[in-house]
Amino acid sequence: MPRPTNKTELLNASKENYGKLLQMIDTMTEKELNTPFDFSVYSGKKEAHWSRDKNVRDVLIHLYEWHKLLLNFPKNNAGVTDKKQSIAFLPPEYTWKTHGAMNVMFWNRHQETSLEDAREMFEKSHAQVMKLIGGYTNEELFTPKYFPWTGTSSLGSFCVCNTSAHYDWAIKKLKAHKRKCAKG
Repeated sequence: MPRPTNKTELLNASKENYGKLLQMIDTMTEKELNTPFDFSVYSGKKEAHWSRDKNVRDVLIHLYEWHKLLLNFPKNNAGVTDKKQSIAFLPPEYTWKTHGAMNVMFWNRHQETSLEDAREMFEKSHAQVMKLIGGYTNEELFTPKYFPWTGTSSLGSFCVCNTSAHYDWAIKKLKAHKRKCAKG
């Protein structure tokens, strides 16, 4: 699926990938839901997230926490008219170079969260994100620098990364887990 470049494509791709992700989880066997992730047999999977996330809950919590970042971004910057006044997307103690540590912090924060709670949190935050996106015009979403607080990017780019693209990432991860479970 190509990367969305307008509001309609963004809403459709987000809805479609969200549905695929939930359907995949709904059709997972008890073994697939309860077997810890082990991607060590896949030589090409070197990124930190392949060893960080240990189960379906961790994937859903990751998505939920990034939804929260997206939801707070416009709220934190309400009324900002100058880039110098803007509040960054990431919490102040992290940068795009150190966001991996932030992801680990999210992971640590939710080790006592159940899969059921993680799913409920994710579903609720997804609905909030879709409402957020729906409240902006196509121009507001996809014009780079429309808002001073998005830097050189567009708000839509942040939305794509935290919805359709992120859901696609989660689907790929769960597919790899299912393949590993099937092999035994």
